Amino acid sequence: YTPSQAYEKIAYLLTNLEYPRTESEWENSFALKMFLFQFVNLNINFTHPAIAKEKCHPSGCLIDLCLQMGVIMFLKQIWNNFMELGYPLIQNWWSRHKIKRGIQDASIPQWENDWNLQPMNIHGLMDEYLEMVLQFGFTTIFVAAFPLAPLLALLNNIIEIRLDAYKFVTQWRRPLPARATDIGIWLGILEGIGILAVITNAFVIAITSDYIPRFVYEYKYGPCANHVKQNENCLKGYVNNSLSFFDLSELGMGKSGYCRYRDYRGPPWSSKPYEFTLQYWHILAARLAFIIVFEHLVFGIKSFIAYLIPDIPKGLRERIRREKYLVQEMMYEAELEHLQQQRRKSGQPIHHEWP
Repeated sequence: YTPSQAYEKIAYLLTNLEYPRTESEWENSFALKMFLFQFVNLNINFTHPAIAKEKCHPSGCLIDLCLQMGVIMFLKQIWNNFMELGYPLIQNWWSRHKIKRGIQDASIPQWENDWNLQPMNIHGLMDEYLEMVLQFGFTTIFVAAFPLAPLLALLNNIIEIRLDAYKFVTQWRRPLPARATDIGIWLGILEGIGILAVITNAFVIAITSDYIPRFVYEYKYGPCANHVKQNENCLKGYVNNSLSFFDLSELGMGKSGYCRYRDYRGPPWSSKPYEFTLQYWHILAARLAFIIVFEHLVFGIKSFIAYLIPDIPKGLRERIRREKYLVQEMMYEAELEHLQQQRRKSGQPIHHEWP
């Protein structure tokens, strides 16, 4: 079994244990579990370099995350496109080859060729939705580390549209039509990813990048801290300021001198050696403040845009209300006419009673 097939088996088992009341509830529960399994499996590798990694090379932890995202996103899209189109092509070619070997007449009716195509997945379009939702999460959650991700996603989706069109028309059997009023639970999943993306990018910018330490040094500890900038490099001395001292003689290996490491701790000759300095707590407070301000600012802009662009325009909302009113009037008139006909047949007098 591949990981996806194992996840599908587990999701089947867990969903059936819930005993959903309707088929739509079963599909929503199953889709949510499949998304959670695939989402955690896809993004767990990026959590460590994005937030939890402690030692990074001089370019920072973001370069590690950027390289991982670039390689995986590029190769994963190629593999997905091959599996979506290449696998049905090979299967259909092999099916036609077996049929032609058993039939002397090479002219096979078109309806039989259509029947011999690959059947559509039992879950319908769930796999297609899952792929797009995972790509959306992959693109937005760590976009601060890999700004090229949306462009790659756009190019992939342009190709994906044409490949899916070719696949549905020539490689898969025609699916049975099913009526749906919306995209179901996928809307809630997309909204959840949007919230998680804002929080994750806030932590990536505040904790992983050097933006906050540079900002604190520039306005608090650098050469521009106490006077107005006058064509002076406000980050001069930042690297030296961000490095702490360590006494090599404490290792007990006969070495003397000092080495430098990246941290904000007191030097060995201070009254409190190797303890966090005041600058460390300033940077930590600035990081937490940035996370809070960034999240509230983005969510505020989102809410404002959502208010300006309602889901249902005002004119359309009025027409929907008007149609509902007309439908109720028609139903009332139909019931009244049906009642009058019954009374005529029974010989009872007809009285018009209007509400």
